[in-house]
Amino acid sequence: MTLAEILVSLFPRGHQVAVEDGLLSGQGPRADGTQITVIGVDGRKAIGIDEAAWLARKVLDTVKAGGTTPILVLIDSDSQRMSKRDEMLGLSEYLAHVAKCLNLADARGHATVGLLYGHTAAGAFIATALSTRTLLALPGAEPMVMDLPSMSRVTKLPIELLQEKAKSTPVFAPGLDNLMQTGAVAALLDPQRSLAGQLDAVLRDLAAGGGAQDLRDQLGQQRNGRPKAAEIARRVHELAHASR
Repeated sequence: MTLAEILVSLFPRGHQVAVEDGLLSGQGPRADGTQITVIGVDGRKAIGIDEAAWLARKVLDTVKAGGTTPILVLIDSDSQRMSKRDEMLGLSEYLAHVAKCLNLADARGHATVGLLYGHTAAGAFIATALSTRTLLALPGAEPMVMDLPSMSRVTKLPIELLQEKAKSTPVFAPGLDNLMQTGAVAALLDPQRSLAGQLDAVLRDLAAGGGAQDLRDQLGQQRNGRPKAAEIARRVHELAHASR
């Protein structure tokens, strides 16, 4: 689906979401008349310090406005911008700031939902959609924390070894299917049905559960993509409480 088609399906009664130099911002109405704040990245734009600061400001504007308006993060991005200027000015800190702002919004009662509809990778993915409470995707999305050639350069492991491991270990492998299996992506939306209805169901579930529980490790265990994470997290939690 194109961004225009996605926005029409999300907000059939119209919206005020604008795209400016590859960055999205605005609002659209839910079926009950309340609003959803929309931010995001379109057209495989890379996220540098300027884009990260812009996205963080939009999140903080919503928090400062009060209430519990949900925040939807639409993502079709490149990775983080790998320029000397961005790196020298502290790109990693800017990206971390975006993630912290989304976490702050979540803690203040704003349901945060990511929706992948194109490509995204590395820091740009981790700081935006992957930092929301619930991550959704449309068929054809191409998320990756790190592609295998880059992973090979970082780890110094042969690419052939990583390709072999990727066949049986989702955490080694890029792509939507593997991120679904690890629990990072909660659900795949059906583009043939109303996206507004599907998003509203997710927001209702988050509201019913108080929005406080992170279920990604449990999803990864159920889908056999991360069989140990949930158990390890549970043991760490128990030991932390026992040491008080």
